[in-house]
Amino acid sequence: MAKKNQSRADQVRTAVEQAFEATTQGASPMRERAQELAEELVGAASRFREVIDELRPPTGDELSALRGRLDTLERRVAELEAERAAAAKKPAAPKKPAAAKKPRASGTAKGAKGASASPGASTAKRGPAAPRKPRGTSGS
Repeated sequence: MAKKNQSRADQVRTAVEQAFEATTQGASPMRERAQELAEELVGAASRFREVIDELRPPTGDELSALRGRLDTLERRVAELEAERAAAAKKPAAPKKPAAAKKPRASGTAKGAKGASASPGASTAKRGPAAPRKPRGTSGS
């Protein structure tokens, strides 16, 4: 009987509150899903922006910066090539004479034969070379 004691305004107020309460309870999962979709949309938009940035042509400032770096590298390469060319043109440091011969005390021909620096350097004592067999033929 409490309903009959309420005024018409109280009854409408109660009905509106119940409607809002029912709507909020039913809308809660929808609100959460809408929030998830909004976050996914923000992520997709961010990835899209990154792809577009990669595909766009470079700006004038970026091209100027690249030209400056290229000029610097060209200068460095030219300097290094000049240094290398200068180093190649410099005469090598004087070396000690490798075959500085001192006059011999004996002066005989026999003494000269034994003075060879390496065995086989002198072929005066050897005879003619033995004839070689042609390749590809068998010796049997």
